[in-house]
Amino acid sequence: MHEKIKMGISSCLLGEKVRYDGRHKLDRFITDTLGQYFEWVPVCPECEYGLPVPREPLRLVGRPESPRLITIKTGIDHTEKMLQWAEKKLGELEQENLCGFIFKSKSPSSGIVGVKMYTPSGIPSQRGAGIFGGAFMKHFPQKIQKSKSINDLVEFHTNHKLLMLAHSPRHYSSLGQLVASAKRVKQEDLFSAYIQGFTEGMRLLATPKKNANVLLHISGYFKKLISADEKQELLEIIENYRMSFIPLIVPITLIKHYVRKYNIAYLQRQHYLNPHPMELMLRNHV
Repeated sequence: MHEKIKMGISSCLLGEKVRYDGRHKLDRFITDTLGQYFEWVPVCPECEYGLPVPREPLRLVGRPESPRLITIKTGIDHTEKMLQWAEKKLGELEQENLCGFIFKSKSPSSGIVGVKMYTPSGIPSQRGAGIFGGAFMKHFPQKIQKSKSINDLVEFHTNHKLLMLAHSPRHYSSLGQLVASAKRVKQEDLFSAYIQGFTEGMRLLATPKKNANVLLHISGYFKKLISADEKQELLEIIENYRMSFIPLIVPITLIKHYVRKYNIAYLQRQHYLNPHPMELMLRNHV
C-alpha cells in the first residue's frame, strides 16, 4: 500500500456545503481519483474564520498588493480579522507538513490568481489573489529546509528540467543560471529565489506547442540510435500531437520505449516522462 501524499484543499471541493450560498463545489476527479493517492486536509477560510452558512457574499476591493475583503451589500470589512485568522491557521498547517494545496479558483478568500477585484464604487478593476490564498503563498515559500544541501537542489533541478521547460522556457533558463551560480550565492537566498522561480514557472500552462518542443528536445538524445523510419514516425507523432490530433500520452509512450531500450540514464530520471501514477491517466486528455 503506497503512502498517501498530504495535501491541503478547499473544503468545498470535497463536497462540504460551506459556500456562501450553502452549496458545495464537489469535484469527483479530486475525491474519487486523486483521493486514492492524497490525504486531504480541508480548509474553508470563511467558515473557520467564523462566518455562517449561508452568508452574505464577499468580494475584494482595492489593489492586488493590498486588497480588502468586504461584504457586497453591507460593506463590512473582514480583512484584518481574516488576516489574523490566516496567520494562526498557516502556523497550524505548517505542522501538517503539507506537500501542496488545491485552492478553489476565483474565491475572494482562497483564490491564488485571477480573482476579480473591484473599486470602492463596485466597478471591476484588476485581478489578484484572495486574502488567505495570498497569505499562504507568502508564508510557505519562505519556509526553507535548512537541512537541504546545494547538491540536493542540483539533483532536484536536474530531474525537473524538462518539466519546467514544458511550462516555462523562460524560467527553465533563469533557474538554470541560478543553480549554476549556486556557490556564489548565500544558501538561504539561493533556495528562496529558486522556490519562488520554480513556483512561478509551474503556474504557467504547458501547451501542446511547448510540450512538442520538449519532445523534440528529448528525441535529440537518441536520434542517432534509431533508424530513419523510426525517426520519421516519431516526428510525425509529435507533429500530430502539436496539432491536437492525438493526446500527449502517445508520443510519451513511444519516447519512453526508446529511453528504456537504449538505457538513457538522464532521461530515465526526468519527472517529465513520469510525473504521476499512470492510473490517473492525466496525459490521455492533454
